[in-house]
Amino acid sequence: MLKAFPSQSRPRTFGALAIMLLLAAAPVFADSSASAGSAQWTKQKSNTLAWLHAIYFLDRDNGWAVGGNGALLSTHDGGATWRTLTRPTEDALRDLYFSDIQNGWLVCDRSLYKLKTNDEPRTYLLHTTNGGAAWQRVEVTSADPAERLARVVFADNKAGWAFGEAGALYATRDGGESWARQLVPTRRLLLGGSFIDQNQGWLVGAGATILQTSDGGDTWRAAFAANALNARLNAVSFVDKMHGWAVGAEGVILSTRNGGSVWRKQISNVATDLNDVRFIDEAEGWAVGAEGVLLHTTNGGAAWTIEHSGTTHPLERLYLIGRARGWAVGFGGTIINYGVAGNSPQPRAPQLKTIPIH
Repeated sequence: MLKAFPSQSRPRTFGALAIMLLLAAAPVFADSSASAGSAQWTKQKSNTLAWLHAIYFLDRDNGWAVGGNGALLSTHDGGATWRTLTRPTEDALRDLYFSDIQNGWLVCDRSLYKLKTNDEPRTYLLHTTNGGAAWQRVEVTSADPAERLARVVFADNKAGWAFGEAGALYATRDGGESWARQLVPTRRLLLGGSFIDQNQGWLVGAGATILQTSDGGDTWRAAFAANALNARLNAVSFVDKMHGWAVGAEGVILSTRNGGSVWRKQISNVATDLNDVRFIDEAEGWAVGAEGVLLHTTNGGAAWTIEHSGTTHPLERLYLIGRARGWAVGFGGTIINYGVAGNSPQPRAPQLKTIPIH
């Protein structure tokens, strides 16, 4: 019970109580902000030792990961639990894409030792329309053994591109019903792609290859990176038609602010191979690579910082959902996660109670 004070003292006492309540509430707000801004990358249990080559999420809960010997995993709680699905093939799964919870694509790579004849394609696609319960094989490449697909990238549910060795590039504009060869000015290995819509896209690969199209791939033009001669570029990420980044061997990072006409080298502070890069906007991005390397920037790559990944295994692919959620996969079934798995409750602001003054 609070003591009664003379009436002339009440305004001063009430003001002091209000200040004390606000000061008590302030640490709650500060802690919530700090927690959101300082989330760490942590390991998730994959229940496999397969080398995981790719990961894809539809939203913060539903995702898939693929890897060697047909390894196929899925999660519906942001990776809190990963479920091993029936292998659709014994061949290596190099990449994947899902347009929704039912419709997805896999890039499959056969071992030379499994080929029965020289006419068999080395790579093919698998397509599902029932969430992976059944898969249908789709032949895309010719019988040329030099044509091997490494990646598949979609701009939307209809427009997609599959690409790989010897400058092989195939495109679909009807959601995969048909695929057609596109001509590119290189025979180099193509390893990474980024499309912001059905028309604007970029491909990167061996020999510092950088290709750009503004008509959906009907025509491609080559760009030149003066500071990365012959570097193997493994991945590229664009956030709009002007701002993009590419990463590759020996820690190379390139950036452009004019749609790829001019590329400038950035300082990565590492000499290990970088395998993937993802940017959220023109300021914040992440990159992963060999030896568990994990890089982060919040100023467009003007400065990159080395973050703790919790693993020394090679990290091969990265996927982000907004600023607060991310995953990376790699050797030995490694999956690391940024943020809290599942639908974590949002912090609630404390409610100030009115204390009567007697």
